[in-house]
Amino acid sequence: QVQLVESGGGLAQAGDSLRLSCAASGRTSTIYALGWFRQAPGKERESVARITRVGGFTSYADSVKGRFTISRDSAKNTVYLQMNSLKPEDTAVYYCAAQSGPSYDWWGQGTQVTVSS
Repeated sequence: QVQLVESGGGLAQAGDSLRLSCAASGRTSTIYALGWFRQAPGKERESVARITRVGGFTSYADSVKGRFTISRDSAKNTVYLQMNSLKPEDTAVYYCAAQSGPSYDWWGQGTQVTVSS
């Protein structure tokens, strides 16, 4: 079992920055990668960014490249999502997820990010 707890969401204005955190606990040694996803009202959940636990290899959705940065602190079992130059279309519930196998097996409860214009 892996537990994930997100924090750092909130209200922002367009152009502002926010940083999300995701603290992992439990069998963290089984985690291959951690990812951030988001789901806006009426839309499907989409992948935002991903980072491997070993090596720290990253990937991003085209919509956030150059604005968002995913990073990890292995000592704290925490992954971060630094979100800069926020846009209203970034408004969504953001979820952290952990991948132990071919798919993401563990999910956090989500944190709301609302960006006003």
